[in-house]
Amino acid sequence: MQSTQEILDRAVAIKASMNLLSTEQKNEALLLAADALEASASEILEANILDIEAARERISPVMLDRLTLTRERIAGMANGIREVAALPDPVGRVLSQSHRPNGLVIEKVSVPIGVIAIIYESRPNVTSDAAALALKSGNAAVLRGGKEAFRSSNAIVQIMRRALRCSSVPEDAIQLIQDTTRQSSYDLMTAIGKVDLLIPRGGAGLIRACVENAKVPCVETGTGICHIYVDAKANMEHALNIIENAKTSRPSVCNAEEVCLVHRDIAREFLPQLEARLVDQRIQLGSVPVELRLDESSAQIIEGVPASEQDFDTEFLDYILAVAVVKDVDEAISHIAAHSTHHSEAVLTEDPEVAQKFMQSVDSAAVYHNASTRFTDGGEFGLGCEMGISTQKMHARGPMGLAELTAYKYLIYGNGHIR
Repeated sequence: MQSTQEILDRAVAIKASMNLLSTEQKNEALLLAADALEASASEILEANILDIEAARERISPVMLDRLTLTRERIAGMANGIREVAALPDPVGRVLSQSHRPNGLVIEKVSVPIGVIAIIYESRPNVTSDAAALALKSGNAAVLRGGKEAFRSSNAIVQIMRRALRCSSVPEDAIQLIQDTTRQSSYDLMTAIGKVDLLIPRGGAGLIRACVENAKVPCVETGTGICHIYVDAKANMEHALNIIENAKTSRPSVCNAEEVCLVHRDIAREFLPQLEARLVDQRIQLGSVPVELRLDESSAQIIEGVPASEQDFDTEFLDYILAVAVVKDVDEAISHIAAHSTHHSEAVLTEDPEVAQKFMQSVDSAAVYHNASTRFTDGGEFGLGCEMGISTQKMHARGPMGLAELTAYKYLIYGNGHIR
């Protein structure tokens, strides 16, 4: 088993050669990798079954769903790689050019970041997404997946590496850390001079550990305490559809809704409909009902569990929704400012002034008007797939695609110039 340091050394060793790859060489490698994943789906599924059996008694059903792969999901992973291959190359773009009075020509040009380390939890599909984005942007990917998904991720990486051997891209452009203890995560956080960018992708504990302990540059990808505010002038049928989608289509992901804020003028009409849609109708259909955690005002209107203060600061990642009644859009904006993780928020209203005020005032990476927060996703944004959702403001914000995995440098052209 290779040590973490040996893996990092191998990544550093091929970093310079990654800069010289042409768009055609990178795309050829990606398409080979995509084909290989589909052709070797049985190998991946065998590994995934072992991961599922080992984790079944230790994680919740929704988290088990995140871990589970199917042939359809593997085909989706392969198609995600193909979509990345079809995107424009982010490397070598001239971002700006100036001609100085002294004759110097200065170009600002996009370049790969170098060695990108990604620490993520039990979502094996992230393995192929991250590898594809890093490769297309000319970076070497050092992947550190969750131990629950190690067998699955390892199978994916080995298959992709085999494909790279038939291409011009060095196979060490994609590597998986073999040590699944916390020590390997710490090793990546402190790999000064080897890791050019660290990206954590997972729950609040992982992200906090990276932000607090990293000695290498680190992008803070956010947990998703995502809010939807239902205004007094909302289309109620649209609101019910949007909230059901945002909460139940896949509750274990970071863009799922966790908090619903309802204008007091429609609370007595809307909340019973919300309870019927998320609880009663789902029970009738044999689906998992949503547990409603209610503030004092909403508890006077519908049945549910009394909400604690902590419920409005929790990423449930489950069939749980915190509900509060607010007096107007200003109180909704204030509530979000106090409790949001700055990931994704939505306003549901037919009043353009309310919508504009909400969208300009809410300080999150993605702010929606009359749409589900579930769209905060690299694929949905046309990025192919994503490395994570950044909730910070430096370098990258929102879904991180190819452009966010590049830096830039200045190229200065002279003709014997001296200063």
